[in-house]
Amino acid sequence: MRELSIDVVSDVVCPWCLIGVERLERALESFPDVRADVRFHPFLLDPSTPDEGVDLRERLRAKYGVAPERMFERVESAARESGIPLDFTKVTRSVATPRAHTLLRHAAAKGTQRALKKALLHAYFLEGRDVGSIDELVAIASAHGFEADEARALLRDDAELRRTRDEAAAVASQGISGVPFFVFGERLAFSGAQSVDVMKSVIARALDEQR
Repeated sequence: MRELSIDVVSDVVCPWCLIGVERLERALESFPDVRADVRFHPFLLDPSTPDEGVDLRERLRAKYGVAPERMFERVESAARESGIPLDFTKVTRSVATPRAHTLLRHAAAKGTQRALKKALLHAYFLEGRDVGSIDELVAIASAHGFEADEARALLRDDAELRRTRDEAAAVASQGISGVPFFVFGERLAFSGAQSVDVMKSVIARALDEQR
């Protein structure tokens, strides 16, 4: 069994991250003899988002000056091409994500980080759930190795949240300004939700370079 590390910088409220993670999983299906160590790192699309969140459409309209529906159509189309039933009518709030990233950091030691990441993306984009809410996050984390009290304590720990924000800031300071951002085998990197074929070719190259 060959092994390959894959580092993914992303946010749980980034639709292209939803698509990129799904495409990565599909690409890895073509390498059944590879054990992928997928590691997720925090990125905050908007560090200024308040804990209670903001109206998604108002935020996008103010930031880009265009009708959000035009942006949604493009992303929904790309998602459907990857078999993801993305429907932005279910997504109404832009929420703060340091709490979700804090859970993801602790899920790594439990071996559930990869599954929790997918669960958080699906909860937000496919179910319209508030992944900035402590109660929602506790419910999601409880299915991925966390005791409810454990998750709630982490989500209310200011030191833990500060560490998450510091990690996200450190990633941004390295020049990563767009997500998802992937690093294969600690050597080959690219930005964006590239096609499954592109990901497969990069995985193959990374494996070759490890020999």
